[in-house]
Amino acid sequence: MRRTPGLLIQSLVFAGLAASPCVFGQGDSLPQSSPSLTMASLPAEERGDILMARGRYLEAVEAYREASSSAVVLNKMGIAYQHLSAVDLAKKDYEKALLIRPNYPEAINNLGAAYFAKRDYKKAIRLYRKAMKLMPDSAVVAANLGTAYFARRDYRQGLEAYELAFRLDPNVFRMDNGTVIPAPSDRADRARQDFCIAELFAQSGNQQQAIEYLRKALNEGFKDVNKIKEEAVFAKLRQTSEFAQLMAEEKLH
Repeated sequence: MRRTPGLLIQSLVFAGLAASPCVFGQGDSLPQSSPSLTMASLPAEERGDILMARGRYLEAVEAYREASSSAVVLNKMGIAYQHLSAVDLAKKDYEKALLIRPNYPEAINNLGAAYFAKRDYKKAIRLYRKAMKLMPDSAVVAANLGTAYFARRDYRQGLEAYELAFRLDPNVFRMDNGTVIPAPSDRADRARQDFCIAELFAQSGNQQQAIEYLRKALNEGFKDVNKIKEEAVFAKLRQTSEFAQLMAEEKLH
């Protein structure tokens, strides 16, 4: 669940992108390759997309370099560089994409992810908010925004953004769907983040995911166990054997 900080992919799945917090744009979907075609015979951008899907990010960059320098291609190059942890190079490509298409929401989100990776949370928030205005139905961007707020210890606005992300897509926080929710670097902030996500799952009646996020919060050092034992949102959860097991585990620590 916690991989490259600041990148959320929506099933590229960058995936959540499944591997990062960046987002392809409209028209950026991965191609279906024909068995009769060799890689060398494919257009450069299509080859880059296939290489990205296979996790061959450096080769993907080289393929994208051969394609026409459109905003879409530059955004994809940035994503490839971000997978390689070359954040400065990724940032430059996102910025080039935005020079071509200033209101390209996916590139704006991804530039925010690059600033998040550099721990410039203020700029990341500004960019995520701009991307949200352009893509108000994106659960991924809302989740990115919430995580950036948590990194700045603005828990109220972080929770509000998470609640919006959850309303847009309850699966955005599921551990088994490949979505990447980047974590704040501070352990206490990660614990608070996980606790808030547990509350959202408890409110929706998803007890299994609520338990798992409470466990993550406690493992990260969440100290206010009384909140878990007393908050109304966890009332039904406290009646389960899974909750009893969780509390028994906590007593052993």
